[in-house]
Amino acid sequence: MTFRELWDQIAPIGLSAATGGYLRYAWTEPELALRDWFRSQCRERELTMEEDGNGNLFAWWNPSDEPGVLTGSHFDSVPHGGAYDGPLGIVSALLAVDALRDRGFRPARPIGIAAFAEEEGSRFGLACLGSRLLCGAVEAETAAALRDRDGVTLGSAMGVVPAGARKEVLTRIGSYVELHVEQGRGLAESGRPVGVASAIWPHGRWRLDFTGEANHAGTTLMADRHDPMLTFAYTVLAANKEARLRGAHATIGRIAVEPNATNAIPARVSAWLDARAAAASVVEDLVAAVHGRAVERSHRDGTQVSLTPESVSAETTFDGELRDRIARLLDDAPILPTGAGHDAGVLSAHVPTAMLFVRNPTGVSHSPAEYASDADCEAGVTALADVLAELAS
Repeated sequence: MTFRELWDQIAPIGLSAATGGYLRYAWTEPELALRDWFRSQCRERELTMEEDGNGNLFAWWNPSDEPGVLTGSHFDSVPHGGAYDGPLGIVSALLAVDALRDRGFRPARPIGIAAFAEEEGSRFGLACLGSRLLCGAVEAETAAALRDRDGVTLGSAMGVVPAGARKEVLTRIGSYVELHVEQGRGLAESGRPVGVASAIWPHGRWRLDFTGEANHAGTTLMADRHDPMLTFAYTVLAANKEARLRGAHATIGRIAVEPNATNAIPARVSAWLDARAAAASVVEDLVAAVHGRAVERSHRDGTQVSLTPESVSAETTFDGELRDRIARLLDDAPILPTGAGHDAGVLSAHVPTAMLFVRNPTGVSHSPAEYASDADCEAGVTALADVLAELAS
């Protein structure tokens, strides 16, 4: 089966006709449909299916007690996101198994495919939630109480309290290699279709809560207002400036306003700051500077500001020996860092981990413009098959 033939099976699922992007939030109908599709594909390939109680799915070829090599990614998307972020790694893994079988390859150790849950954090606010639960990076009870924008808890969405840390699952993973569409233009500039990740920048998400005084938009004098929206607006501009001064990235892409009425001064604005940089110290300094500027402005506006960290990830440097081994195997593939977080980053604290990137000529991600050509995706499948054969021999 070609890449396009398998890809077309999932392409319509969760597609928004209005934007051309995808709405595949964790434990919603589109994402559940993709999970069912994954199960059926694994049954066709006679892979042994397992679930870890945290929403993560695993399918094994030649399962045994010996630690194996795991690959895969996630199905969930950001709101109106692109098609490739996540699903490309799962579709490529299935096709890589097909390619190895066509070669007559017999793995000496198990090869597994994972579909991790809630990697984007778009529904419950915590990125890489499934892999964090598996590794014990978040407590099961804490995760179960997380709520989406409609007030639905994770526990309710799953139907059970998550299992939490599963050391017996981790011990079966000898190494993890995640294939992902590149979320930048490094490979486009290198002229190569496939690259290898060196590291993930430290990054995190912080919630800023701006509180003021609700009042009538038509009768309240400008001088008498305590408008948190003003403090918020200033903070957005401050985040942009502070990030540029440090060569870092700062984004405020999500807000919630109360009471959210056209003719009312808000009582509260909540905003989520995404901050990333090449060094953790720069991220810390950036967040502190943005918070400081917000507090200064709040004194002028008669408002209050609080800062709450929601998820913070240290720099991930992928296993150097594994990275270099894979790069050599793939004809000295380019090695490049990324500012995007991945389940591979979470697992790297527990098992040797690496990532493959497939060229994205647009350099755009988390958007309908995200793209990879079929030829490059086929190259990614071949590269992943070669890596799995190397590690499972």
